[in-house]
Amino acid sequence: MSWISGLLMASSLTGASVAPPTGGSEGVAERALLTWTAGEVRCGGNGAVAVTKPVRPLNALVWMPFGDRAVTLQFDIDDSGRPVSIQDTFAGHHDLGPSLAATRFAPTARTGCSITFTPNATSLASAEIADLISYTVEPISGQLPKQGWARIAQLDGGSGNCMTRPRPQPLLRAYPDFARMAGKPGVKEWTLVGYDIDAKGKPIQVRTLRGTGNEALEREAVKAVRNSRFTAGARQACRYPYWRSPEDVQAPPMPAPASGQENGCRVAEAWAVPPALRFPPAYARRRIDGWAILTYDVAPWGAVGNVKVVQAQPSDAFGRQAAQMLVAGKRAASEQGATGCVARVKFLNSAESSTELSGSEDFDAIF
Repeated sequence: MSWISGLLMASSLTGASVAPPTGGSEGVAERALLTWTAGEVRCGGNGAVAVTKPVRPLNALVWMPFGDRAVTLQFDIDDSGRPVSIQDTFAGHHDLGPSLAATRFAPTARTGCSITFTPNATSLASAEIADLISYTVEPISGQLPKQGWARIAQLDGGSGNCMTRPRPQPLLRAYPDFARMAGKPGVKEWTLVGYDIDAKGKPIQVRTLRGTGNEALEREAVKAVRNSRFTAGARQACRYPYWRSPEDVQAPPMPAPASGQENGCRVAEAWAVPPALRFPPAYARRRIDGWAILTYDVAPWGAVGNVKVVQAQPSDAFGRQAAQMLVAGKRAASEQGATGCVARVKFLNSAESSTELSGSEDFDAIF
C-alpha cells in the first residue's frame, strides 16, 4: 500500500486529449465540470433501497453545450450489502461502475437492482469550488483549465499574494504519517490547507479550507503545514493539498473450479506469448479487486479464440478486460489445438499476491 500527496498546482495530465467541438452562442465551445447525482436504488420492482455508504462518482471535464443524458446501471446486491454483477457498459464516463462497486447497502441479498445517474454540467466560472478542487485530485479527463484555477483562487475572498512571482519556495515540506490513518475503501480522501507565511518563512493562520471530511487527515495535514518552512517574505492566502489513497475493495469470493471442467482442454503448459496482465484502469483507480472466469479454444498454431466470459465480479468490466488480455496471448503450437480450456483471472491490488501462468490457468493481475 502506498500513500501519496502532491502540489495542487502540479496536478498531472491523466486524461486523453480531446479536440473541442464547435458550438456555443458565439461558435466557441466552453469547458464545463460534469458532476453526477445518484437517484434511488430499486430492486426487483420494490421500494427504494437505503444506501449505507454512498460513494459519489468522480467529476469530469466536458465541452459545452453538453447533452443531458441520464445513465442507468443494472446490478445485484449480495448478502453483505456489496453491489455485484454490475453491468458497466457506459463508456462516456468511466467512474459510474467503479463508484457503485465501492458503495455499500444494508446486508440483505437482492436481485434486479438499478440506479440512475443524472449528469449536471456547470461552467468552470460558476462550479462549486470544492468540486473543482476534487477534480484536481483525480483529473480523469485532463488538466483543469485556467478558468477552473481562477475559480479556486476565489477561496479566502480571492485576496492574497502567495502566487505572485517570485513564489515562496519550500525549504522543508512536512507530510502526515498517512500509514497511521484509517483509509476509506475505494475512495481517495483529500484536504486543502490554507495558510499565510510570516516574514521569516513560517506558516501562520493555518486552517482547513475544503476536504472530504476525514478528520484525522485534516488534523495531521494542518500539523504538517505548521511544521513546514519556506523562503523568507510575508505572504497571504497560500494553499496546499494532501490526500490519502483508497483502501482496497475486495472482490466477492471466487467459486472453486468445477470438477473435470478442463477435460476437453489438451494443451502444453507453456505460453509462447503470455497474456499481458492489465487491470481495468477505472477500477484500479479506486483499488477495486475483481475476477473473471472464461472459456476459450486454441488453434493448432497457438492462437487463442472463441473466448467467452462465464462469470465476472463485481462488474462485467473485469470480464471484458480478461477477454482482451487472453486473446492477445498465444499458446505453443500443437498438432490438434484444444477446446474447452478455462481461464480464471484474478485482478488484485495487493502486492503480496503472486502471479501464476501455469497449466492451472489461474492468472493474477497484480497492481
